[in-house]
Amino acid sequence: MSKSHSSLPAIEKQLAELRQEIQHHNYRYYVLDDPIVSDAKYDSLMKTLEQLEAKHPQLITPESPTQRVGAKPLTAFDSVAHAQPMLSLNNAFADDEILAFDKRVSDALRAAGLLGANQEAQYVAEYKFDGLAISLLYEEGRLQRAATRGDGHTGEDVTANVRTIRSIPTELTGDYPPLLEVRGEVFINQADFEALNQAQIQRGEKPFVNPRNAAAGSLRQLDPRITNSRPLRCYVYGWGALQADTTPDTQSAFLEWLQSFQLPVHPGWQVLSGAEALLNYYQQASEQRHELPFEIDGVVYKLNSLQQQEVLGYVSRAPRFAIAHKFPAQEETTQLLDITVQIGRTGAVTPVARLAPVFVGGATVTNATLHNEDEVKRKDVRIGDTVIVRRAGDVIPEVVGPILDLRPADARQFVMPSHCPICDSAIVRLPDEAVSRCTGGLVCAAQRKQGLLHAASRKALDIDGLGEKLVDQLIESGRVKSLADLFTLNIDELAAYERMGKKSASNLVQAIDQARQPPLNRFLFALGIRHVGETMAEVLAAHYGSLEALKQATEDDLLSISDVGPAIAASVEQFFSEAHNLAVIDALAKEGVKPQAIEKPSGAANRPLEGKTFVLTGTLPTLTRDEASQLIIRAGGKVTSSVSRKTSYVVAGEAAGSKLSRAQELGVTVLDEDEMKALLQE
Repeated sequence: MSKSHSSLPAIEKQLAELRQEIQHHNYRYYVLDDPIVSDAKYDSLMKTLEQLEAKHPQLITPESPTQRVGAKPLTAFDSVAHAQPMLSLNNAFADDEILAFDKRVSDALRAAGLLGANQEAQYVAEYKFDGLAISLLYEEGRLQRAATRGDGHTGEDVTANVRTIRSIPTELTGDYPPLLEVRGEVFINQADFEALNQAQIQRGEKPFVNPRNAAAGSLRQLDPRITNSRPLRCYVYGWGALQADTTPDTQSAFLEWLQSFQLPVHPGWQVLSGAEALLNYYQQASEQRHELPFEIDGVVYKLNSLQQQEVLGYVSRAPRFAIAHKFPAQEETTQLLDITVQIGRTGAVTPVARLAPVFVGGATVTNATLHNEDEVKRKDVRIGDTVIVRRAGDVIPEVVGPILDLRPADARQFVMPSHCPICDSAIVRLPDEAVSRCTGGLVCAAQRKQGLLHAASRKALDIDGLGEKLVDQLIESGRVKSLADLFTLNIDELAAYERMGKKSASNLVQAIDQARQPPLNRFLFALGIRHVGETMAEVLAAHYGSLEALKQATEDDLLSISDVGPAIAASVEQFFSEAHNLAVIDALAKEGVKPQAIEKPSGAANRPLEGKTFVLTGTLPTLTRDEASQLIIRAGGKVTSSVSRKTSYVVAGEAAGSKLSRAQELGVTVLDEDEMKALLQE
């Protein structure tokens, strides 16, 4: 054995110690702003590491500080599906809104028996950084992937660029868990931003509008070397996917836990009790914001207890247990040139103000939301008015109202169109809803992309390999105009699309073929019917048994089902009354897509779980959660996501978490899979 080979273990140890020491100095400098060595000493350590790795290239690791800029420029970013959605927060601007938030939270906790009559809810208050949201995935302590927020469910893979950010460790220290997905914010300090703009001007290039835009643009460069030249930083404040034997039970302890791995956590957070303390924190942050090295656009309040967070849960795309308290919005005046409508991915029809360009809230604004038809009438906004426009941070600009003294004689009132400007389907407004909607769900081009991605998702038709980039190409080429068109695709034409080869095309066609006979509940969920989510699709499938029976159901028939309310009944009847929706369903049938009928229960004897509420937690031995949920629903039971005193049973499998503990605290009966099956047989 040669001398150089026998010394490799010693060199490996030296390299590991050097990398750890450099990472520690990065943490002291970029996160704590408290360096303990001179720049010359740091440069000397880096040079030693580079020389050693040059002599032993086989010992270079992706996590080495020398490899932060090692990737080649990309042609495009890959899409990344988040293991857990990156949800938004509801916003508040007034003190009264925070008082109302605290009351809602406290009342809900008292109703659940988690807060005494005279107790105040406890929160973590922290800065709301004005940057770009990021998700960092660590496996066995090593940074494997970084992704932007995107639409909350799918983002862009920016791993190579994030590796250039010195405040983000490529390798964790301490007693880290096997898998940890961290959420945070990438930003640029104000002083660094000013220096960056000076350099832009000196090169004859356009300066950035504000630090947030500069950070976002820098992180989304296809060439990591450009990102490396930009002074990006990061702070983390949350988490997503997680695998760990034990975890902290409070938000504050979790932040300390993340910090123990040398992840960048800003120390400005505080644990506070009651609304008054929250408002004081907000006031202090408002007064001190201009002294901070970075920009914040408000503060965030989150319940400190993770158990309490789980009990409160989520509404729509935001948690009930947290809220963003934004600083006052900036306002300017401009002329409203026109009001058009925009069709959202769910068919929502939103009036949009087309404005003479105006600089407000750090950006030039030409469009602003008018929310809905009622808001336009309430504000009495007319085409031709001089209007006040408001914008705060990344909040969508809105029209506050008109300046009546400046209203011209020819100002025109807005009239909601009766038909969609994209697909010419009827625009309807259901009872008790503020939003009008395009009824062309399966044929409207504005809804097509998200509709196809939803239909292909795992809990719908489960068409693996049909990603966002390919859907974009299929739609833009005009090849796929409805869900039925997916089932006419062949290998040769798919292989011709960008980033698709014969193998990928073959796998996708196979996945499409496997989706031709879906369970009825998954088919209904895939159709994207308004108000029909995964659970409601199971309820309808179990009640009607077949698609034909559901298509014939009237609103009154639907209302006879205990779990179906007026909004759901009206939406389902409306969907199956639209000729274009029925045409797509017929086209699917012609392509061999036949949802599998479910044996319809008859009589109470076949619904032994009628009136019982279940919560599933952990991994069951033989059933997936979807399969267990379907069995329970078909037997008349309900499946919910949180445990309360009203829960009848908790079905617990391996690695059951806080839901099991909550059930034991409340005295809720806990079943294993076999005991649940026994109930079904009764």
